[in-house]
Amino acid sequence: MLLKITGTNHVLGHKLWAKDFPETTEEIHTKYLIVGGGISGLSACRFLNKNGENDYLLLEMEDHLGGNSSNGQNAFSKFPLGAHYLPLPNKENIEIIEFLIESGICSGNDDSGEPVLDEYQMTFPQQERLFYKNAWQNDIVPQKGISSETQKELDRFFKMMDEYRQKKDDHGAYWFAIPVHDSSREENALQLEKMLFKDWLAVQDFKSEELLWLLDYSCKDDYGLGIQYVSAWAGIHYFAGRKNNWSEKYKDHVFTWPEGNARLTSYFSSYTKGKYIPNHLVFEIEINNKVEVLSFDSLHKKTKKIVAEKILLAAPQFVNERILNQKRAESFNYVPWLLTTITLKNEFGGDEELAWDNVIYGSEGLGYINDQHQNIGLVMGEKVITYYRSFSTADCWKARKKLYNMKEEHLRELVLSDLKKAHPLIEDFITEIQFHKIGHAMIAPVPGQIFGENSEKARQPIEGKIFFAHSDLSGISIFEEAFYQGIRAAKEMI
Repeated sequence: MLLKITGTNHVLGHKLWAKDFPETTEEIHTKYLIVGGGISGLSACRFLNKNGENDYLLLEMEDHLGGNSSNGQNAFSKFPLGAHYLPLPNKENIEIIEFLIESGICSGNDDSGEPVLDEYQMTFPQQERLFYKNAWQNDIVPQKGISSETQKELDRFFKMMDEYRQKKDDHGAYWFAIPVHDSSREENALQLEKMLFKDWLAVQDFKSEELLWLLDYSCKDDYGLGIQYVSAWAGIHYFAGRKNNWSEKYKDHVFTWPEGNARLTSYFSSYTKGKYIPNHLVFEIEINNKVEVLSFDSLHKKTKKIVAEKILLAAPQFVNERILNQKRAESFNYVPWLLTTITLKNEFGGDEELAWDNVIYGSEGLGYINDQHQNIGLVMGEKVITYYRSFSTADCWKARKKLYNMKEEHLRELVLSDLKKAHPLIEDFITEIQFHKIGHAMIAPVPGQIFGENSEKARQPIEGKIFFAHSDLSGISIFEEAFYQGIRAAKEMI
């Protein structure tokens, strides 16, 4: 069995602490500089290009674009190294729908107004399954063998979520919108962002083990932290933010690809051609008449000065505070994640067909996806799955340090002990395991994060020269928020 570990370039990133870089040997001039090649930075590039601004440059610390929307590949399949799907957008999200049309995912509307979507870029049956009470069942909501009391709680909870999904204030703003910036600021809604989700659930008298497990799983899936850490507003938003109002035909589907959201990254590539420099770590910014930026070229081990009229920092706030030498991320909680891609002999699973999403009830992890889900050919070779695990804890810093210190055998035991609950003989089928560590994978929407004063301050430009765009400024780390933040900041900048 081959074991290997990959991850983000945290060793280079941590050089920001010491700032022990060589003297400048080269100078580059551009009108707009964008720092960070994740979805926010790419979205900003697209916006500039579409608005007639072509004098821009994108710097990225890694050797590839995408951030948490990156991927790997082996002999049998591509696989995600981060986010792996995009839900259908709300009909109000016009800019994302335009992006989906531009990318060929949607080819417009039919005569009835229904969007025409590329079904090969969507989940096929079987979309998801849950291992519950020693058997697989369709859907991840526990069903078989639950008590009548649990069923009543499930029904009551989802009825409440349907009501919250449609709830608006007197100005017509949804209480729960995507992007979150469009959500109502009505006081009763804001109060939900100041309390824990678990406390709100207790007030509503929800106590079913199965329901609480489902909600905890859901929050970890989108936010990294469970119900005892995220705000009630965020917990409800998971279910109520998406309106299911764009397509009647595909309500329960999501867009997905073997490489996950790296496919979306590739759709941005035309906007970075000739304007993208990888392996560059920005470590200092100075505002004079223009903005002077020092960047370390980790490939050639030299420092470059980039002079720009304005700069957009599409990096997380814990990075920005090191670059700017000012506190920005004191209240920002970044959750560490472990992704594990496992190559298995074709016989794995036996007669049970793997779903796209396979979840194990009561598991510490979030289950695994079948990376070959959309393979329409006759699959005769190995199977490739990717297991996801967030570290839901009150101390993300300690969890991150622990994750980085874990060696192959410890990681192997951590992952396989979880998967053996549903697949006790899985070790007999494994040919290769790749562990991928992401120390600061996503911002966690703890109480006060989304609408709080610290996030509002972090969004403000500096002297009309430095602008900020990242999903952590939304408080929720999903594609739509990163896409929105890139557009918002680029609009401010020009």
